Formats: sequence, structure tokens, C-alpha cells
Amino acid sequence: MKIRLIDKSDWSSYQKLRLNALKAASESFGSTYEREVKFSEQEIIERISPNSSKFFMGIFDGKELIGMVSFHKEIGEKDRHKGDIYGMFIHGDYQNKGLGKLLLSTLINKVKEEYPDLEQIRLSVVSNNISAVKLYGHLGFEKYGVEINALKTGDKYFDEDLMVLFLK
Repeated sequence: MKIRLIDKSDWSSYQKLRLNALKAASESFGSTYEREVKFSEQEIIERISPNSSKFFMGIFDGKELIGMVSFHKEIGEKDRHKGDIYGMFIHGDYQNKGLGKLLLSTLINKVKEEYPDLEQIRLSVVSNNISAVKLYGHLGFEKYGVEINALKTGDKYFDEDLMVLFLK
């Protein structure tokens, strides 16, 4: 297993895993398979290409991308001390093996190195995703609120726990 930044050369692997995630855990993402299956190669490359305020990180089994997560730093004058984690997913065949913890720990260390003035990392997680809530808690994230009916699929609603990791 190797963890590294995802770049434009990984666009096809990223899209394959992202679509898998949107099918396997549709309630956990704000987007949908039906929307993202239409994305062009260029749209995917633009999404995953790192810049000064965002990056995507992946865990690879050989050449296959089996886990991913992204970090986005706020750039506004009053909120640039914060950043957000989005799109965390480990392929079903690789879950419950400690890879999510390894991937997130690596991301957190990179964030501390790249953005030494960053004070907090936020994320939201579907409240009934107990394994993810526990994982984030083990890494030091604290729940600070709940967004009721944060996501809606058909006529079913999902609450999201709002969590934060204070770096300072």
C-alpha cells in the first residue's frame, strides 16, 4: 500500500473509485452517481488537480486507487485558519483494515506541514455511519453539532454530525 497525492494522471482511477463510492454509500455524499458519471475527463482533472488551497490524497494497492480523501483550505480573510475534509472513502474490499485511519493520519500530517498556521480541520459525516464517526473520534475529531436533514435521497433524510479537529 502506498499513500500519495492524487494528480491529473490519476483521473481515470479517481473517477472509477468515486463512482463506486457514490453507488456503495450514496447516502454519505452530497453528489450523486447520475450527476458525476457525466463528468468529462477535463472536469475530473480540474477537480483533482492540487493547488495552494486544496489537494486530494489516495491510497493505492499497486496501481489501483482503493481509498481517497480531499482537503480544502478556506482562503477568506476571516476564515483562512480553517480547512475541510471531503469525500473520504475506502473501497469495500479494503474496509476495516485500518487503511482509513492511515490515510486520514497521513492527510492530517500533510496539512500540518503545508499549512502551519491552520488551526482547525472540519468535516461532516452521516450520523448513522457509526464506523466513520468512531474513526474520526479516534483521530481527535470532536462533534460540535448536528445538521438535521442535511442530505435527502428520495423521501429519506440523513442527519450529519459536524466534527472538528483543533490543531492549536
